[in-house]
Amino acid sequence: MNSTKDFSIRSAKGGYDDNFSYLITCLQTGFQCIIDPALPYDTFKPFIRNGLSAIFITHTHGDHISFLNEYLQMCPKTIVIAHHLGQQIVTSNQTHFVHGNENIKMGQLTFKIIFTPGHYPDSICLQLENVLFTGDTLFVGRTGRVISAGSNIQDLFQSVYQHILTLPPDTLIYPGHDYGNQPTITLEENILISPLLQADNETDFINRMNHYEKNRISKS
Repeated sequence: MNSTKDFSIRSAKGGYDDNFSYLITCLQTGFQCIIDPALPYDTFKPFIRNGLSAIFITHTHGDHISFLNEYLQMCPKTIVIAHHLGQQIVTSNQTHFVHGNENIKMGQLTFKIIFTPGHYPDSICLQLENVLFTGDTLFVGRTGRVISAGSNIQDLFQSVYQHILTLPPDTLIYPGHDYGNQPTITLEENILISPLLQADNETDFINRMNHYEKNRISKS
C-alpha cells in the first residue's frame, strides 16, 4: 500500500488478465473509492470501512467492470463515474457521466478527469496529485493497444503525447494491468524504457506501434 499525506492507495491484481483495481482512501475524511471494479468485492472488503463514495471506470471494456454490479449491491449508495460514451454499458441509476475534462471531489481529494480516447472511445485517466491512474491508455513500458472495435491510433497518439506526456516527469503511473516489470513507474522512467513513448511525431508513433504488434510474443 502506498500513501501520501492526504490519501492511501491499496492495489490488488487478478481479474481476467492481471488487471489492477485500486482502493483510494482520503486520510482526512475516511471517504473511499474504487478505480475499476475488475476484482471481486471481497478483495477489498476487509479494508472498506463505511461503504464506497465512488467507483471510477477508466473505460468500459468488460474486464475492467466485471464486478461492478457486485460492488453496487454491497454499496448501493455508491456513485459511478464514467465517460458518457460508455452510458449504454454502465446503466446504474447513480452514475455521473463526464463529458470531457473535469474535477471530481471526494472527501478532501480532487480527482482530475482527463479524457484519453484511443485504446477505447470512453477511456479516461484520473490524476490525483502526482499520481495518474491510466487504465489501458498507458502501461509500464508501453501504451495501450488499438486492436478492438472503437480503437483509434491517432486518438491514442494525441491522448498520450498531448495529455499524458506533458505532465510533470515525476508523475507516478498506476496502470490497469500488470504488464510491465514493475507495477508502477514515473513518467520520466517510462519514457526511457519504452520506444512507443519516444516517437518524433504521429507517423513515427504509428510505425512504432506496427513494429510492436508484429513482434510481440505474449498476450500483454
